[in-house]
Amino acid sequence: MKTKTSAFWMPFTANRKFASQPKMIEGGDGMYYTTEDGRKIIDGTAGLWCCNAGHSRPEIVEAVSSQIKKLDYAPSFQLGHPKAFELAERLVALSPATLDHVFFTNSGSESVDTALKIALAYQQLRGKGQKQRLIGREKGYHGTGFGGISVGGLGNNKRFFGTALATDHLPHTLNSENAFSRGLPEANKNQLAELEAIVALHDASTIAAVIVEPVVGSAGVIVPPQGYLKKLRELCTAHDILLIFDEVITAFGRIGSAFAAQEFEVLPDIITTAKALTSGVIPMGAVFVSNEIHETFMKGPENAIELFHGYTYSGHPVAAAAALACLDIYEKEKLFEHSKAISTHFEDAAHGLANCANVKDVRNYGLMAAIELNSGPSGVGTRAFDVFNKCFFEKDILVRVTGDVIALSPPLIASEQEITQLFSKLAEAINETG
Repeated sequence: MKTKTSAFWMPFTANRKFASQPKMIEGGDGMYYTTEDGRKIIDGTAGLWCCNAGHSRPEIVEAVSSQIKKLDYAPSFQLGHPKAFELAERLVALSPATLDHVFFTNSGSESVDTALKIALAYQQLRGKGQKQRLIGREKGYHGTGFGGISVGGLGNNKRFFGTALATDHLPHTLNSENAFSRGLPEANKNQLAELEAIVALHDASTIAAVIVEPVVGSAGVIVPPQGYLKKLRELCTAHDILLIFDEVITAFGRIGSAFAAQEFEVLPDIITTAKALTSGVIPMGAVFVSNEIHETFMKGPENAIELFHGYTYSGHPVAAAAALACLDIYEKEKLFEHSKAISTHFEDAAHGLANCANVKDVRNYGLMAAIELNSGPSGVGTRAFDVFNKCFFEKDILVRVTGDVIALSPPLIASEQEITQLFSKLAEAINETG
């Protein structure tokens, strides 16, 4: 029976195009999805950057089932349940030093808006309420809340909705001179000068926080230049500005370490996460904050609410159970270590596509790669979308399209053979599309 498609208004989708040529997934197992017509396809995107442990893991299925039977829901407003506290302890044990407190959300968008609220409230509480400006970065994606689109640097995400907060933006770090770089590209001495210019324009006394993705995901895997993030940390510290890492994509092993902050040896003040926290099984996010920030809120009368913010499903017991089971898998199977171990093979496979038809650039870090194509004759994104369709319908692989970029981010359980197969089939699709 063919699925009807008219009632569901799909997110970030050309709905009319989809209706004319639906791409339906009915099942998932390990590295593979099963389509509506019964084909098994390699998941080259970990769902949407999130299914790091693979699909339909029995351990997570059992944990979720058991939790629903015991406790399906409990509020986190003035009440608690053990799973949320257990999960918070497990998470801070993984997190960078001093980021010892976790605020639970339900998505990356919620995590970002939570982090921005905490940053603004923190400045108020420390007597610096004039610090209200937030600095994002061009090509940054920070979700779809009004806070996230305000600091985000993708025009299509905000053009209908305006900007809700006082913001400015750093320039992006994509440099055509570094095309086909392996790993971290060389730094441009001028790439951080704009931060100093923005600080001078607005005065440091008005800037609350800078938010960046350590590795830009949705705009096409833009890798930070060598030393860039460390210099950004130094500048934020010098000007008394909070540094927020949006790790909704990079956290939980995507680039080899638990967090990009650890991988790049840079300590932010706040980290946002979601996606791979539960391997995509149940929506959940977590915001990590420093001891300094947390303790600033823990003042005043003991019975006073410290932060007027939260969500009905913050720390949801079933989501917490899924996350705990997911963390067990990461630890037991050493998936972060595996991710790092196969990253060289992944890099070689990605750069093996450099000579394919119309390939403009290849970028990579960890298990993230971008194959950027020249725009098609019908405009930006058309050639890449044609490749995407050919991959799904003819090559039995799932890739992600973002503009002219084919992005890949397979589950961390991927073998070298599966990675080879993924890129080999992608090469065929690119060359056959032309």
